Amino acid sequence: MFHLGWFLNFVADEWNGNWGDGGRDFTGNFYVEMAKDLERAKFDYVLIEDKLMVSTAYGGTMEHDLKHGVNPKHDPVPLAVLMANATTRLGVVPTMSTSFYPPFLLARLCSTIDHIARGRFGWNVVTSGEDRAAQNFGLDKLYEHDERYVRASEYLELVSKLWESWEPDAIERDYMTGTYANYKKVHTIDFEGKYYKSRGPLNTAPSPQYRPTIAQAGASPPGRELAAQHADTIVAPANGVEAMKAYRDDIHARMKANGRDPSHCKLLYLVTPIVADTHEEALAKRERWFNDPLYIEYMLAEISSITEIDFAQFDLDEPVPSDVSTNGERGALESFLARGKGKTLREIVTGSGLSGNVPFIGTPAEVADEMGAVMDEVGGDGYLITSPVMRLNRRYVTEITDGLIPELQKRGLVRSEYTTTMLRDHLREF
Repeated sequence: MFHLGWFLNFVADEWNGNWGDGGRDFTGNFYVEMAKDLERAKFDYVLIEDKLMVSTAYGGTMEHDLKHGVNPKHDPVPLAVLMANATTRLGVVPTMSTSFYPPFLLARLCSTIDHIARGRFGWNVVTSGEDRAAQNFGLDKLYEHDERYVRASEYLELVSKLWESWEPDAIERDYMTGTYANYKKVHTIDFEGKYYKSRGPLNTAPSPQYRPTIAQAGASPPGRELAAQHADTIVAPANGVEAMKAYRDDIHARMKANGRDPSHCKLLYLVTPIVADTHEEALAKRERWFNDPLYIEYMLAEISSITEIDFAQFDLDEPVPSDVSTNGERGALESFLARGKGKTLREIVTGSGLSGNVPFIGTPAEVADEMGAVMDEVGGDGYLITSPVMRLNRRYVTEITDGLIPELQKRGLVRSEYTTTMLRDHLREF
């Protein structure tokens, strides 16, 4: 069996097609309904991506970012609370940046929401990768890539100590002595590192999971090391079976070197299945979506935003120069370019967009068979599904939850029922 998650953005659902609400609903209702659908389909969790800026990376202007709705988005944390309140088993994993959240504030927030979610809260750890985000927080530019991960490692050490500042049985509720919490079991942490300092203790009661489930998406060497030290689940690139196996082997080796059990971290590969009643219909859908000029411009604006590289400078019908580099998300750049060996920029974008190099296209039964075969070859641990089109809509969610998932369940490839209640336990179930 393998695990399933969903990767999404908190924006209005499809505003320029036939299956959305016209982009008017920012209440989160669509995503709350979606959370219920994902729980019915027995997903492990939903991960909510985030950015903290409007990008000018593509063409040096905000025009394309705003035109296509790439980065205008709402804070994922309140949405995670809404989703958790509407479900009983689905994990909720919003993104928060170590570069901009004060550690004590984030540790307290995570602990509080894990209570609200009854042990189903996760934190997607990012360092952010955009100078425009840094400028929204009083900095001229972002810290250098590798330094961000050094800072993040210290950050995670600090918040972990804050979560552990209460012993698990510190709350006694002793009516005879009138004691709520035993002060001998609550400790200052007196943390002082190179970048952060905090006295502690955390002033929230220990949460159901004690520490939230940690998700991480770093594909660069420093990102992999951070994940190997702390992550319970990883957003992994799907750049072909051999690359997927190599990535998993590398993470497992790093985990062992850090004294961790590799089975305690599940790698979920980012994919975008396209299903239809017939194979031909699925291929036609793919061609219709991916060869739309608006789609191409959207995807170029998005990869520019993610990597801080202006892809408007490159000829669509020529290969991308091999010497491009970034202080932004290096793993995302590497994953994007990995699909383009010998291909033009147009072919990279219209081939598979940003979501992977393992195409799952066909009927639900065909795609289920392919997903099972790839996972067998890779060795685990699951898939993180995201929409292949510009904006998520109800139709795509239904095609996955009511079309693809039942086929996976028939084959015994994914769970048909939950046997655990908390998120970390979902991930460690198999």
